[in-house]
Amino acid sequence: MSGHEMEKTTVTQFLIALVGALIPVLIVAFLIFKLVMGIMATHVDVEDTKAAAEEIAKRLKPVGEVAIGEAKPDTGGVVDGKKVYEGLCQACHGTGAAGAPKAGDKGAWGPRIAQGKETLFKHAIGGFTGKSGAMPAKGGNPALSDAEVKAAVEHLIGMAK
Repeated sequence: MSGHEMEKTTVTQFLIALVGALIPVLIVAFLIFKLVMGIMATHVDVEDTKAAAEEIAKRLKPVGEVAIGEAKPDTGGVVDGKKVYEGLCQACHGTGAAGAPKAGDKGAWGPRIAQGKETLFKHAIGGFTGKSGAMPAKGGNPALSDAEVKAAVEHLIGMAK
């Protein structure tokens, strides 16, 4: 043999060489994977994105909604005060919420009725804060017309007599 002998490779040296050879291969494979995924991401269908957004919005939608009924004049321009009351006013005047005098309570309505309808109309349309509570303008629904509010007040007065 020649004067130069090769040293035996140890297991440790073999493993270090193997890992050293695999690292560049894994890095290249990772970069190719990222490139392919990036290209695929730019080709996502816009309609799929919209459909996914609609599905998410559907899942996030509230379970229920609160809607306060709108009372509009019947044919002929006559406002039904009972419908206005049932659609909005009953929420407070049916329960006494926020200090509202309960519908039909003659003791609570007597002194108010004694002030006159014009005063009641003014307080119901423009709002009023008194000793026992507050009346928001138009019952909290600015979409109501003055005629609708007056019709509801007339209905409440009729219930208290």
